[in-house]
Amino acid sequence: TISGGLGLVKAIISCALLAFSIAMIFGLMANGETKISGDVHPALAFVVLIGAITWLTMVEGGQGSLVGLAPVNGDLFKDSHPKTYMSTKLVHSGDNLDRYLLGRQFMVVLTVFSVNMAAAPNAGATLWGLPDVVISIFLGSGLAMILLTCMVGQLNSQVNGCSCMLDYINNYFAIFTLYVAMGIEFSGLLHASYLIQMLVAKLAGKPIISNEPPRSGGKALFFWLRCLMSLAILGFCLAATLVALFAGKTTIWEAIPPGVSVVLFFVLMCVVGLLEGMQIAFFAVARIPADERGNSVFAKKTCELLFRGRGENLAGFMIGRQLCVVSCMFIVARVTTIEIEEGESNIFGVSDGLQDFFNYGFLGAIFLTIAGSISWQLVASAFPLQFLANPLVYVFLRICLLLEFTGLCQGAWVLAALHKKIAGFQRDEVYIGTAEERRAKSMGDDTALQDGVGHLFKLPVFAADAPDSLKDLLKSDPAVMSYINSIRNGDGTDGAKDFHSDTDMEAEA
Repeated sequence: TISGGLGLVKAIISCALLAFSIAMIFGLMANGETKISGDVHPALAFVVLIGAITWLTMVEGGQGSLVGLAPVNGDLFKDSHPKTYMSTKLVHSGDNLDRYLLGRQFMVVLTVFSVNMAAAPNAGATLWGLPDVVISIFLGSGLAMILLTCMVGQLNSQVNGCSCMLDYINNYFAIFTLYVAMGIEFSGLLHASYLIQMLVAKLAGKPIISNEPPRSGGKALFFWLRCLMSLAILGFCLAATLVALFAGKTTIWEAIPPGVSVVLFFVLMCVVGLLEGMQIAFFAVARIPADERGNSVFAKKTCELLFRGRGENLAGFMIGRQLCVVSCMFIVARVTTIEIEEGESNIFGVSDGLQDFFNYGFLGAIFLTIAGSISWQLVASAFPLQFLANPLVYVFLRICLLLEFTGLCQGAWVLAALHKKIAGFQRDEVYIGTAEERRAKSMGDDTALQDGVGHLFKLPVFAADAPDSLKDLLKSDPAVMSYINSIRNGDGTDGAKDFHSDTDMEAEA
């Protein structure tokens, strides 16, 4: 949040950089200096960019809303928010939440690749006579697109989507986005992820817990056929990308030789995967008591840094991580997007129409989603402590915290406040009360949310502080305090330190 003079200064600078970045991107597209604006028409580039960023706001904010509302009784908002109820009724049935999260992951990658196609500068692009150093910093490095995507498309929508869940998805746009995500999963395009899921569960020696009966007959056959199809598509995506890289037929910078571009491709895939897995591992170990987090030196150093003080570093990591992931995705998009010059042969001799389809970066998006995102999340959810023992996790945690400290994305809080004001969003407590109030009405939350081995982790959302009445009870009755501590640590639901005094509670609050 924005607090104090330094935070305000960072927010002003961040907003100014965002405004300048948007102006530069729009100027490039108007001059036909990006792929879509140059190959087709600037108008299409504007439509693709604005459409992708707008859709990304719903993909990111919708995730926070749908995951956050999973334990809430739908009867509480069925009449006040009918469209929200329609979405939650579908996505919270059976294993649909896992299916939605799988399809949604591809949508995030696809929108980032779309922004790259619409807004990334062509080689040698110039704008308004600006110095080369300015062009290199904002356009050549992708900083302008990164700020636009992170601040407008992701962070601001995550803030509102997690605190105003009911209002955020109470529209047909959210319902449409949900059905698209479910449709992507149903298509089988990403079903290779389920094979990875089974392998990870086998290695962990734990069963995959499902809310649905085992597949049998036609359903099982249809499932396995889609898995095989997805595996074949994944292999083709990798093969086509490698052939294009070795032949120098991608949009990567001309100064980078083919061999280096292949190495860069795999390194960036691993970095994206590491960052995706880190957030999963961090929230998983937050549920584990400190004395049970293993003996690894780097795991201990990472947890000590991450949970220092009141846990501000965890929130700081999430913001810095967003910058890192989006930066890597834009570079991967540039590295993997195929570009066939006039007169050159197509990849594997395919038709010109199919080659044109490949040229829009879909092959890289599919491979990145499965191999560079989902698979790492599944591994981290099954082996969080082993994941944290990797020294690179500590290194990238430091990098993410440094990026957050710069305040580059501080303006996202300003955008979130403006968005909330314009849209008229209200906090969920206004409509359905707090969790304690819902429990008092015998309509308490169902907290049994599937995660762990075999499931994409459902990240926690922003939560309000405990009510004063509960704090008073904790202070006056030691038995209640002991019971709360047993829930927090004994069942592994939080992993924070025990409450032992009024001072502890005040510090936590």
